[in-house]
Amino acid sequence: MSDLIDRTGLPPRFWERKPLRDLSRREWEALCDGCGKCCLNKLEDEETGEVALTRVACRLLDDATCRCAQYEIRHQFVPDCIVLSPSNIDDNLYWMPATCAYRLVHEGRPLHDWHPLISGDPETVHSAGVSVRNMTVPEFAVDEDDWDDHIIEEPL
Repeated sequence: MSDLIDRTGLPPRFWERKPLRDLSRREWEALCDGCGKCCLNKLEDEETGEVALTRVACRLLDDATCRCAQYEIRHQFVPDCIVLSPSNIDDNLYWMPATCAYRLVHEGRPLHDWHPLISGDPETVHSAGVSVRNMTVPEFAVDEDDWDDHIIEEPL
């Protein structure tokens, strides 16, 4: 499958030499590994603050590609979709997947070998078993009161 994110012509290992706040929009977008975990609905324990992933996906997630089917205009359909940026990453770390490249780079940790920027192949995130490909259910198919029946361990 071809890469749905344009990673061509980017400087090698740019994320190791530039702070997140200095990345171009294209470099920022290229950091996405395509796992789809950020598009899963999450449940937060009010007492502990612990966040659990569910396999209940945003209505716009394409389960086969792990991409938003309407990325550029997603706010027309999902107004509260978070647009992650260097200016709000600190506020969103608590729910971000442990394997997320934005989180890893922000924390000064290396990208995983399966990340497309390292492997050169957008399929490695799926073959490594890290993505949510073919394991989600759309949010319109599950009553919100039943989301806790769909809690999953984060695919690492």
